[in-house]
Amino acid sequence: MSIFYPDYYFRRVYEIQPDWLQKQNISVLLLDIDNTLTTHDNPEVPPEVSNWVIQMQQAGMKLLILSNNKPARVEPFAAKLGVDYIANAAKPLSGGIWRACERLGVGRSELAIVGDQIFTDILCGKWVGITSILVEPIELENHPFFQLKRELEKMVLIGWRKGG
Repeated sequence: MSIFYPDYYFRRVYEIQPDWLQKQNISVLLLDIDNTLTTHDNPEVPPEVSNWVIQMQQAGMKLLILSNNKPARVEPFAAKLGVDYIANAAKPLSGGIWRACERLGVGRSELAIVGDQIFTDILCGKWVGITSILVEPIELENHPFFQLKRELEKMVLIGWRKGG
């Protein structure tokens, strides 16, 4: 089960601070969009997220959106934040992470993946051997597939909170 356990947990992405990342030797964050940076399919950037991105960039952190969404969803959102992106990442498969490493010229040890889903974001990071950071979903989805996935995630998190 530990392949599903996040390395770290934060309630919201903007609670992750540059000094904490530096202590973990992390210089690059790979960020999910939906329910991590904004609500599902929402094209707007919340002010807290926009301010957080500026704070991260001023601290020298590299940010890249790594999303399973199509470019038509990802590109305009990334442009609003002024960050690079990889769409159609096919998480939990590892190709998106390898493309990010190549594009940014960094190694795995400098990376962390941040997202709200255990079976995509966290599993992707675990398979590649990078730091994984789980955040609470901003808003729960109504689609039955997501509802089932969230129930399974709850069971995984119970085990994780008990110490694995």
